[in-house]
Amino acid sequence: MIDILQLAPLRPEIQQQLEARYRVHPASALDSVADKVRGVVTITGTGPSAALIDRLPKLEIIAVASVGYDAIDLEHARTKGIPVTNTPGVLDDDVADLAIALMINAARHLVASDRHVRDGKWLTDKYPLARTASNKRVGILGMGRIGRAIAKRAKAMGNSIAYHTRTQVADLTYRHYPSLVELARDSDFLIAIIPATPQTNKMVNHAVLEALGPDGIFINVARGSVADEDALVAALKSGALGGAGLDVFADEPNVPETLFGMNNVVLAPHVGSATVETRRAMSQLVLDNLDAHFAGRPLLTPVG
Repeated sequence: MIDILQLAPLRPEIQQQLEARYRVHPASALDSVADKVRGVVTITGTGPSAALIDRLPKLEIIAVASVGYDAIDLEHARTKGIPVTNTPGVLDDDVADLAIALMINAARHLVASDRHVRDGKWLTDKYPLARTASNKRVGILGMGRIGRAIAKRAKAMGNSIAYHTRTQVADLTYRHYPSLVELARDSDFLIAIIPATPQTNKMVNHAVLEALGPDGIFINVARGSVADEDALVAALKSGALGGAGLDVFADEPNVPETLFGMNNVVLAPHVGSATVETRRAMSQLVLDNLDAHFAGRPLLTPVG
């Protein structure tokens, strides 16, 4: 059987199929199986690093159970001729749904109002007014599959849509902004859905947040690194930014505690794709890519 090093689990029903078809080893067994491993199953945030790739002389494929692959040394894998696959497409709807949910929650303060009721405060205090999430201006940072799915949902709520990417997307009628600061200035909501790369690191910086302004709301369903987290916390604390809905953070699972007491901030533990249906589809795509590679067929979703 073919030896696989597994750095992250798959859904149980797909895990069973993986173990039936391959000899699967946990990361703890690395020392004893490094010279046998031909495939790695992983997820964003768990590698493999260049050093780990170099420890696996027979490695042929890295299958990532996520869209993001920023923790993998992709260039190093390429220099060694090792293909990397990810799981695009199957999680678009769930991540887009969460982006809209965070947008509505941050605008309407639903988490804080839930707490208001549970704490018995409704008996004595009226809950303050929030803001509407429809018929507003939504700016989207990134316009790939998920960005398009977010735009579709936001537009259905009566919102106008604009976006920022390095180059204008030819088949879209939404307004394209070459400047992210200008997009933020003309938006009520700014939603980030771009990959984590050196070029996007801290792209949502002080200037962008200042342009979004005291009535603006920032939503991040991309990666924590695309926002300057210190600048974000400072803007929320000072009132320079109106609110935020955050599913990702710079140093997960460590979240700035300053955010915990803010009623205008909604926090989620990186759960954009965390539904049974989507995680099953992601796991299946990992297994399908492994099967295709070792059968000599074209990969279903190779990276780049």
